[in-house]
Amino acid sequence: MLLWRPRAIPALVGVLALAACSSWSVDPPPPTYAVRSATVVADQALPPVSPALVTAVNDRVNAAIAATSFSPQLPPVAITIRLSDVRKARGFNRDRSSAKINIDAAAADGGSVVAMASFEIRTVAPDPATADELMAEDIAARVRSIFSLNTPRLAN
Repeated sequence: MLLWRPRAIPALVGVLALAACSSWSVDPPPPTYAVRSATVVADQALPPVSPALVTAVNDRVNAAIAATSFSPQLPPVAITIRLSDVRKARGFNRDRSSAKINIDAAAADGGSVVAMASFEIRTVAPDPATADELMAEDIAARVRSIFSLNTPRLAN
C-alpha cells in the first residue's frame, strides 16, 4: 500500500542512499588502552596550584580506573595528568576558572610514552569555595572520556 504512493519510492531510495553513506568512515577509531594507574602533578606556577585540586582530580580519576574493567588484550598504561596554567577567580564577577591539562600515557612494561592528550577546561563557580571541586570534576570527566573509563558510583 505504501509503495503505491508516488512519493514513497523516491523517499525510500533517498533514505537507503543516506544510510549507505553513513557507514563510510574516514578516520579509524583511536587506540584504546587499559589504564592501570594515574598520577596527578602540578607544574610550578605562580600562584601555586591548590593541593585540594590535585587531590580531588587524583581521587576521581583513580576511582574511575577502579570502576572500569578492561579486556586482557589491551596494552596496560599508567597515565600522568599534569595541571598547568591554573587560573582561578577571574572575570568581572571573579567566578571563572581555567586550566590547561596535559596527559601522558606510558607503557606499563617499558615506560615509554605511547599516547599523549591535552585540553583546556573553563568552569564557572559562583561560590569560590566550590571552584576546586568543579574544576576537578570537569578534568576527571574529560579524562574518563578520553580513556573510556567508567564513572564510579556515588558513595552514600
